[in-house]
This record gives sequence, structure tokens and C-alpha cells, in this order.
Amino acid sequence: MSLLDNKKIIFIGGGNMAQALISGLLGRSVEAGNITVSDPSAEIRAQLAKKDITSIDPTQDMAAAKQAVQSADVVMLAVKPQVMSKVIPDFAEVLEQQLVMSVAAGLSTDSLSQMLQGYRTIVRAMPNTPAMIQMGATGLFASEAITEEQRQLAYEVMAASGLVMWVEEEAQLHAVTAVSGSAPAYFFYFIESIIDGGVALGLERKQAAALAMQTALGAAQMSIASDEPPAELRRKVTSPNGTTQAAIESMQSSEIGEHIKQAMQACYERSQAISSEMNQ
Repeated sequence: MSLLDNKKIIFIGGGNMAQALISGLLGRSVEAGNITVSDPSAEIRAQLAKKDITSIDPTQDMAAAKQAVQSADVVMLAVKPQVMSKVIPDFAEVLEQQLVMSVAAGLSTDSLSQMLQGYRTIVRAMPNTPAMIQMGATGLFASEAITEEQRQLAYEVMAASGLVMWVEEEAQLHAVTAVSGSAPAYFFYFIESIIDGGVALGLERKQAAALAMQTALGAAQMSIASDEPPAELRRKVTSPNGTTQAAIESMQSSEIGEHIKQAMQACYERSQAISSEMNQ
């Protein structure tokens, strides 16, 4: 049995990330009837209806939205951070023992608790966009009020869409942002550059794109499946005086590795700054 069995989950906000998580939950055999979404967008509610997901327009029926929160086991906060303070206070009065989870970047558990009139049973999640295809990577942080069972429940909710890792300090979510939250864009940029390079060397763009994307997928799968670290896998395919060595030496002479670290540091610092601005 799974902790998700018969658990009622309500999403406050039904955008891309919410729908990605819902797809993952449905794939884990969570019944559509146990999922509810509160969102004012008629377009989003129409999309959810195609998946047999019940949705509520809180601007038209706040009482129904509150009732759904009151009867839920998990309340997923999936609205934009900038509007969170306008949306979630309405639900504070019906929170009793529900697990509240937030996928909003930057908003601390303290800030969320203040918006919820001191409610502390909160877990923050930092997923990334591959969650949309159930290939995500998520960092989780739990407030001190979370029980062990609730930690496991939070884990299973997010694991429906990919890999999950706990961090012990909330500040470490900035590092999670740099390593995985923003990182899909790094890999897209690298793949984009390889495609452009292939075209410059004479391949058709469609050919270069197919080869680059399949190679990226294969390398990632090899890294996951292997007991050896990526550095050792790299060494094994780098024959002395061969073509791969020429490419790696060029990257090393250009200090590509250092540039990547600098980019991650910039991401980390920007995450800190955004969080500081939001949690004033």
C-alpha cells in the first residue's frame, strides 16, 4: 500500500506545474476523484475536466473551495509567488491538520505561515520543469511541525513526478535551484550550442538536433545506471590523442567548468536575492 491511497489532495492553482504533478499522481494510480483544483481560469478548468479532475472557481464559489481544503489531506500551493499573499489567507481558517505543500519559489516557510495565520504544517518543494514528463528533480524542506508520516506523504506526492531529495536547512533550497531547479535551461543551452556547432560543421539542423538530443539522453542514462562517477565515465571514452581528448582539452583550456560554476553561483545569488525581496 501507498500513503497516497485514498488521500484527498487539493491544488490551489492549476497551472503547468500543478498539472504536471497531477499527471504524475494519476500515473501512480491516485484516483482522479481524490484530486480537486481551485483556479479561476475557465481554460485551466476545461483542461482539468478532460482528465476527470474536479475544479472550482474560487471567485464564484469560495465556500466550495474552503470545503475542499477542509476535507483534504494535502493542500498544494501552486500559484505564483507574487500573488500567494492574495490567494491563500482565505483558506487559513479551515486548516487544522492538513499537510500544506508549496511549489512557489522564494517564499519561505515563515512567510507562508504568516499568510496562513501561523499555521506551521508546511513543506516547501523546489521542482523543475521535467516534472511535466515525470522526469523531474525536486528538493524538499520540512518545517519543524511536520511529522515523519507527513514527510513520507510529501515525498510520495513529489516522487510521482521524479527524483526527490530532502535538505535539512531551508537555505539549501537556493543550492537546489542552482543544481536542478534552473538547470534544465543549462542543458538546453548546451544542446543548442552542440546543434549550432553541428550545423557549422556541415550537418542539416534536423540531423544535428536528433544526434545531440539522443546523445544527451544516452549520456544521462549512462550516468544514472553506472556505479562510476561521471568523471570516470568521461575518462573511459577519452582515448589518448583521440578526437574526444581534443574536444575536452579545448573545453578545459577555455575553463568551461569554471564558467559553469560561475553561472551556478549567479543563479544561487539571484535566488537568495529574490527570496530576500519576497520575505521582507
